[in-house]
Amino acid sequence: MKFAPVLMLTAGSLLAAACGQMADLRPARGEPLPVKPLLARTTPTAGQLLTPPTNADPERIDELVKRSEPRRPDRFDLPPADGGAAPALPAGTDPEPVDKDSGPSAPQ
Repeated sequence: MKFAPVLMLTAGSLLAAACGQMADLRPARGEPLPVKPLLARTTPTAGQLLTPPTNADPERIDELVKRSEPRRPDRFDLPPADGGAAPALPAGTDPEPVDKDSGPSAPQ
């Protein structure tokens, strides 16, 4: 039965800690607001200082692709410099094995 008082005391202290007063923030008595920024015309109020700028909380864009559309032509999507496709190996041949330390293997 010693467990019940400890439990009630813990629950009571947690409830008291969770209860907080919601009020506007103000500087302490006798303390001024921060000094005026160099490029500001006036000293900002407490509300202005607490409001984040738009770049601090940008809007989220969740635009999903609604339908598939072909890509627009890209003028920078050019073929290789020689005008042709990349060289291909003849049919039925495998590329030469490459030894990482010595480079391509020499013919025997």
